[in-house]
Amino acid sequence: MIRLTVRRFICGTADCPRRTFAEPFARLTAPYARFTTRLGHVLEHVGLALAGRAGARLSAQLAFPVGRMTLLRRVMGLPDPRPSTPRVLGVDDFATRRGQTYSTVLTCGETHRVVDVLPTRDSGPLAAWLATHPGVEIICRDRAGAYAEGARLGAPTAIQVADRFHLWQGIGRAVETCVAAHREDLSAPPPPPQEGVETSNGNSERIEPAPDGRRAQRKKAAHAMVHELLAQGYSRRATTRHLGWSLNTVLRYARAANWQDPLRENRPRPSRLDPYKPYLERRFAAGCTNVTRLHRELTAENAPVTYQMVRAYIATLRAAPPQAPPPPPTVRRVTGWLTRHPATLSEDEHAALKDVLARCPELEAAAAHVRDFGEILTHRLGSTLPAWIDAVDASQLPGLTGFALHLLRDLDAVTAGLTLHWSSGGTEGAVNRIKKIKRQLYGRAGFELLHKLILLQ
Repeated sequence: MIRLTVRRFICGTADCPRRTFAEPFARLTAPYARFTTRLGHVLEHVGLALAGRAGARLSAQLAFPVGRMTLLRRVMGLPDPRPSTPRVLGVDDFATRRGQTYSTVLTCGETHRVVDVLPTRDSGPLAAWLATHPGVEIICRDRAGAYAEGARLGAPTAIQVADRFHLWQGIGRAVETCVAAHREDLSAPPPPPQEGVETSNGNSERIEPAPDGRRAQRKKAAHAMVHELLAQGYSRRATTRHLGWSLNTVLRYARAANWQDPLRENRPRPSRLDPYKPYLERRFAAGCTNVTRLHRELTAENAPVTYQMVRAYIATLRAAPPQAPPPPPTVRRVTGWLTRHPATLSEDEHAALKDVLARCPELEAAAAHVRDFGEILTHRLGSTLPAWIDAVDASQLPGLTGFALHLLRDLDAVTAGLTLHWSSGGTEGAVNRIKKIKRQLYGRAGFELLHKLILLQ
């Protein structure tokens, strides 16, 4: 409780309707006010920062509980700022209700402050605003046709600048269309069949590379000696006595048509478990991995197998199977590789992109066009844009050709965007701040309140 002593004044004029009045304290409070002036300023700042419900929760923690509508009324009671007409104007849209209602935010390209908010994103309100605010020299915008028309009608002498971010975003969509049209080329071709010779029964026999080394030379010489003696008329036992070798060794070389046959890996011998391996594989895939149980199931069927056989084969199934070939890269991933700076790609991504481009000449041409456009955008080489458009038009690539020809409809603004340093970066930042304000309002909010909060932020 504040006890305040004030002075009382009496008017000496006889015909004055107010004979007495109290001394005012403007720095402390106002007539009929429920809050002091200082508390009112605090509520205004809380309302601007957190809007309704969130501001009410904070004010309750600060020991001056107020309702959300009180905070919003304090905000609505603030006077609108009166900024001067900017020389560089940024124009962009934002959703007041996503997918249904959109508005336009105007910002100063030099200070990045919000200048005004228009209720729609049509050309009429923008043209009317520009007509009533002469002095705008440069208009930074996206490539929406309504904003281009509104800028042309409201400020015909102003230079329109297309935003570089939206240009790169547009070429990204075009590249994605081009990559999707060549989706079949993203997967690696199947490995070629093993070369071989056709045998008499029509089967193809694989030709293995000739072994090398001392052991191979000894085997080759021994195979030649055995077949030379057999060709001279020696019998196999006579060849055994002549060479001093065992009969099995001579028989192994005599039966081998090629000297490489004895060097080949020994084929696995048939096992009594072979007929039951498919059954074990099915049971293992179904989740049964207990060796004792599997062995008991086989012995119940009178299978001539031992516990050690089953355990050894289950151990091989438990081992990690060979990894399947990696899936082909998706369209969006390849698009990201093509539109990102090469320095940001890892070695694996470089190798994968190189492999994709080697299989598809069209994508390789698209990658070259994207690199050239990136050079134009980065180094502000807007004067070379017509030559780039002609080159893309000649290549007739899906997506990219349409994007390049569409630039001709707005060529002056695109050329200015690729030449001047002005952009819509500050306007995009204002749109992000507006989204934050909308989240604070918890859904629907009137345009007047949203307009007030945007201007006073």
